[in-house]
Amino acid sequence: MSLIAVVLGSAAGGGFPQWNCRCPVCSLAWAGDPRVKPRSQASIAVSADGEQWVLINASPDLRAQIAATSALHPRGGLRDSPIAAVILTGGEIDQVAGLLTLRERQSFRLFATAATHAFVAANPMFTALAPDVVSRHAVVPGERFTPVTGIEAELFTVPGKVPLYLEGSEASEATVNVGVELRAGDARLAFVPGAAGIPPGVKNRLASANVVLFDGTLYHDDEMLRSGTGEKSGRRMGHMPIEGADGTLAALDGLSARRLFIHINNTNPILIEDSPERARVNQAGWDVAEDGMEIKL
Repeated sequence: MSLIAVVLGSAAGGGFPQWNCRCPVCSLAWAGDPRVKPRSQASIAVSADGEQWVLINASPDLRAQIAATSALHPRGGLRDSPIAAVILTGGEIDQVAGLLTLRERQSFRLFATAATHAFVAANPMFTALAPDVVSRHAVVPGERFTPVTGIEAELFTVPGKVPLYLEGSEASEATVNVGVELRAGDARLAFVPGAAGIPPGVKNRLASANVVLFDGTLYHDDEMLRSGTGEKSGRRMGHMPIEGADGTLAALDGLSARRLFIHINNTNPILIEDSPERARVNQAGWDVAEDGMEIKL
């Protein structure tokens, strides 16, 4: 048994280039510089057999991502989709808004923590996902479940934060942000699009994976402050930086898995293919995910 993963989108919220941004990196994209590639918002699709697919997060760009991915096109019958399940790693807008793309009474199963399900249920727009065709399954982190035949999944808690629209509410940061591990036979893939830190339990889990897709939002913690594009540090937004003594490169040094950064913010210089920052992450054994990338385990 093997796993096939397709990177549907590799950028952070807002995509790349961000529609209203002319930071130095976005400016290159607007100018058509071949050293940067446009990216949609982060999501992956995973299958064990190429027939049934699981989406991990449903980004606002999902309609275009499906159109760009032939494996997700309808196949037989008047109404049909190989998308059999969706797993959410949180309730951020760029993780759930694409669910509205899947509202045309197509059957699939929706998996998330109870907290994330509650966020979705609290927004009346998501009643468009008719409960008689879209079944919702609350998953307890640490408990294994089967989203589709041939794939075993497990959510695991990761330090993070509540979605921006819930800041100030009673939502607990300890229950809203998770990563997901997917297994098929001996193949293991871990997907962590947001992490404010890497405690020992998370590092041990990643050490057992064959492929790790990990939060690459910002290269420097103060990147958005420095560029004038934001007023918060990366950690304040729930994302540890790539560089630095307490950054991802240092924390996951020596990991034997194939490692790729995903959920990359539009200000991040690793988006520039010949930048010193890209060279640094490549030298450390990391790749930078791109839309349309296919990974076979």
